[in-house]
Amino acid sequence: MPELPKRKVGIIACSGEEIPEGTVARLAALKVLQSMRAKETVTLCLPLFLAGGEGDRAFARFHPTIAVDGCEKQCAARGTEMYSGKPAASIVINHGACANSSPLGTARRLTQAGMQVVSDVADQIARHVDELLDLKWDRRAGARADSPTAQAESEARQAPCSCGSGVPVTTLHVAGRKAALVALPLIFAQFREAGKLPDDSTKAELMQAVKIYNPVPDADEEAYAQAVLQEYSVFCQRSH
Repeated sequence: MPELPKRKVGIIACSGEEIPEGTVARLAALKVLQSMRAKETVTLCLPLFLAGGEGDRAFARFHPTIAVDGCEKQCAARGTEMYSGKPAASIVINHGACANSSPLGTARRLTQAGMQVVSDVADQIARHVDELLDLKWDRRAGARADSPTAQAESEARQAPCSCGSGVPVTTLHVAGRKAALVALPLIFAQFREAGKLPDDSTKAELMQAVKIYNPVPDADEEAYAQAVLQEYSVFCQRSH
C-alpha cells in the first residue's frame, strides 16, 4: 500500500456562532491545536469541509478525526461521516449535564464558568488524541513521556491546517461528472515501481488499491476503472 503521511488527528469543531456552546467547542479545539497537542493534531475547517474542500475531506479519510459539536444537531460529526467517514470520536457539549451548571455566558463573551468548560472539553479532546495515537503523556511535565525535550517547548504555535497533510487529491472526469480521488499519485508510483503496465492486465488490481481509500459506486465502477487506468497511463508517460 502507498506510504501515507505521518499519522495525526484531525479536529473539526462546530461553526455555530449563535450559542455559547459553539464558542466553547471552537476555543477548546484551538487550545488543543495550539498548545496541548500541537504536534499531533491539525484543524479541519467545517464550512470548507461541507462546501467541498477536498483537502480536508481527504485528510479525514486517512486520519482519525475528532468532531466537537455545540449542540445535538452535530453538524461537525454528521458532515464528517457524510463526506469522509464516521469520526473516530465525537464530543457534544451538553452543559446541562456538567457538574458546573453556571451560565456559560454568550456566544461572544463567555463567563468564568464558560472558560472552565472550555478547559474541561479541551482535556477530553486531548485524551481522545492520546488514545487514538497511543501516546504516553506525562501530565506532571505536560509533555510526551517519550520525547520530553521536543514537547517541553512552550512558545506560541499556529494551529496547523489539514491542507498541509500531504494527501494528494486528483480530479478525474468519470461518467460525465467530476470525481475527486485521493492518493492516486502514491498508488501509481507504487505500481510503476513494481513494473505494473498501464493496461487491462493491471486494471482490476489498480482499482482494488483505489477502493481502499475512495468510495466507488458499484454502478460506475467500470467507468472509474477506465478513468483511473487512463490517468495511470499518463502518469507512466510523464515518469519516463
